[in-house]
Amino acid sequence: MRPTLVIMVKVPRPGRVKTRLGRDIGMTTAAWWFRHQVRRLLRRIEDPRWDTVLAVAPDAEGLKLRVWPARFTRWAQGRGSLGDRMIRMMRQAGGPVCVIGADIPGVTRQRVAEAFAALGNHDAVFGPAPDGGYWLIGVKTGSKLGKSALDGVRWSTEHALADSRAAMDLPRVAVVQTLADVDTAYDLP
Repeated sequence: MRPTLVIMVKVPRPGRVKTRLGRDIGMTTAAWWFRHQVRRLLRRIEDPRWDTVLAVAPDAEGLKLRVWPARFTRWAQGRGSLGDRMIRMMRQAGGPVCVIGADIPGVTRQRVAEAFAALGNHDAVFGPAPDGGYWLIGVKTGSKLGKSALDGVRWSTEHALADSRAAMDLPRVAVVQTLADVDTAYDLP
């Protein structure tokens, strides 16, 4: 199967996206930053070696939104925790599949290609973040994941990566380069 890269995105509306960043720089400025960050990200990571999908939230508004190029397939994230939504996207993709956030300025084609290459010899791959979370999660076969594969993860804490690895309970896990996301003004490049 052809690999799928899923990018988790929210509609770039003030007060609905990047709210921690918005507390530092203003909600309108944070939404503007996110909208343009996604555009830059799409230019950097689009590649003929994989399909790129935008996993949008909220579903109805996100599926209609045209602030990003129409050539990218859009899937509704649906309800539930971040883990529920990521698992849903991986199961829908089938595999191999990698899921990333849209707020990681350091993501490049090379980093994504490294993650997909790691899935050649591993069941899963993670791209750690300096804060204990991760910027990328991938699996060789998303269709084999159980719906509760990320239950019990303490999201937005220094335990998110360790909890996710334990919850998935896959024998062969690769780790690729550490990259930082943008949560506050301090994180801006």
